[in-house]
Amino acid sequence: MELVPGSQRIVADASSDPVRGTVRWAPAKSIWIGGMTAAALVLGPRYVTWGAFALFLATCAITLCAGHSVGMHRRLIHNSFACPLWLEYACVYLGVLVGMAGPIGMIRIHDMRDWAQRQPACHPYFGHRGGLLTDGRHQLHCSLHLASPPAFRLEPRLAGDRVYAWLERTWMAQQIPWALLFVAVGGLPWLVWGICARVALCVTGHWLVGHYAHRDGGQTWVVEGAAVQGYDVAIAGLISMGESWHNNHHAFPGSARLGLEPGQADLGWLLLLALERLGLAWSFILPEHLPHRPALRRLRARGAGCRIAARLVAWGGR
Repeated sequence: MELVPGSQRIVADASSDPVRGTVRWAPAKSIWIGGMTAAALVLGPRYVTWGAFALFLATCAITLCAGHSVGMHRRLIHNSFACPLWLEYACVYLGVLVGMAGPIGMIRIHDMRDWAQRQPACHPYFGHRGGLLTDGRHQLHCSLHLASPPAFRLEPRLAGDRVYAWLERTWMAQQIPWALLFVAVGGLPWLVWGICARVALCVTGHWLVGHYAHRDGGQTWVVEGAAVQGYDVAIAGLISMGESWHNNHHAFPGSARLGLEPGQADLGWLLLLALERLGLAWSFILPEHLPHRPALRRLRARGAGCRIAARLVAWGGR
């Protein structure tokens, strides 16, 4: 399997600067997220039904787990496992439906942030260093324009892929077919909760976990010399599909498994194990397969954590 870590997509030279930059309002991004959030807040209480709420929970779980965590993050961005191309497309498509960005945009945002956080210093935008309201405004409604950014170069497999190019151009419009289906089946309640409330909660929740995961929390590992450290947001372990074990991710960014310690629930990893048993996923990259990092230092051993989560991990059989 061809392993292409994000560091190979970011091409920096002596002039590349992760510190100097300007945060500017991003109209399309702001209107998209602001519109979904406003619709959810205004219309959600009026049109809530048990069926609409069940749809909301189901679509959140599917798009966040199979889509964002497994498809976008572990497969497309980190290439931490192998699978058939049709399954990769399906999972990335579900990740697009989360409503954050297109596949290429997600890779660019993720890899640029990772590069900056590994440097000795970086812009506060990359480290979520503002207060909660300031950081929320910046991350959800603005973008950072570095004065001297590094180059971003996709590997040929992705750069020449027509499916990903199409999804990148149309990622917002991908909600439309589902919106029409939901209206036809369940009327306005299904539209409001299946599209607006889902997108608003998933995008805002993703930012909120990222905010705390770069500020404070459980920490087993430290990356010496890095401007930003990762922390575990234990309370969000289940609902983030394992993505909130961010200290582990900073330590082993290429690992397909994010919940590495007993009690660290990782539903994305459990889905990958289920796919493996079906013969649809293989060649998992795990911490023991990654090259030694001299800057990585273990601080302490972790306790057992949540016993329910530990049983879920044990059930995975790995």
